Amino acid sequence: MRNSRIEVRPISGAGGAEISGVDVSRELDDGTIGEIRDALNEHCVVFFRDQEIDTAQHKAFARRFGPIFLHPNFATVMEDPEVVMVRREPGDVSHVGEDWHTDTTMVAEPPMGAILYGIDVPPYGGDTLFANQYQAYEALSPTMKRMIEGLRAVHSDIGIAGPNASRNKLRSTRNRDDAGWRETRSLHPIVRSHPETGRKCLFVNASYTIGIEGMTPAEGKALLDFLLEHGHRPEFTFRFRWQKGSIAFWDNRSTKHIALGDTGPFRRLMRRIQIGGAGVPV
Repeated sequence: MRNSRIEVRPISGAGGAEISGVDVSRELDDGTIGEIRDALNEHCVVFFRDQEIDTAQHKAFARRFGPIFLHPNFATVMEDPEVVMVRREPGDVSHVGEDWHTDTTMVAEPPMGAILYGIDVPPYGGDTLFANQYQAYEALSPTMKRMIEGLRAVHSDIGIAGPNASRNKLRSTRNRDDAGWRETRSLHPIVRSHPETGRKCLFVNASYTIGIEGMTPAEGKALLDFLLEHGHRPEFTFRFRWQKGSIAFWDNRSTKHIALGDTGPFRRLMRRIQIGGAGVPV
């Protein structure tokens, strides 16, 4: 990094870095925030250990990187619309984030990132895996890159929310399933240029991407199936083991992630705040 304000230690060749020397509960100066942003852009996800932050401090930290994003399928069912409490109880047969996904991509401008804080963490299990979508794109053949350049994918929340998704009866974290719910759908390039780094990355995910503009369902499915599986090949992935007081701050523009449901008899409670906008500093 540019100076000694913080220490950044990469955790794998695919991405991710732990940051030390920062107390997120405090009001951080612009230089420190700039270094965290630089580390996020370089490593795709940054992690902090042994933090003690309440909801107000969590929000204040998030706002240093952009406006808080209100999740359309959680905001109306959470006590605080700016906060999603991600809860898994023993006996749940489903959980939030159980498929490889990028957050909330059905909206016209998906959030730039999210900050997840560990409140009640099981002694084992419940890890989060991330996949570097820069590396996924770069590993494609020149022919495949030419083929998908300029194509747009259809992103929708029809499979994860609403009365027909049938998610709420399987898990403790509830989202909208009322009769007034309506699908949100947007088109996004399959190959996205990151607004800060300028690097190209894949931008499709299993939770929200349902087709490809201009292709038949069968054609789109065949191409998507390949790209989705390719995007989380083991060599592009890295893993975070949670502890109480840990924070994961991921770049939603360059990664996808999955939450493992192997917590067995243990409860898991996390607090998540999403950050809206492209995330480019003013």
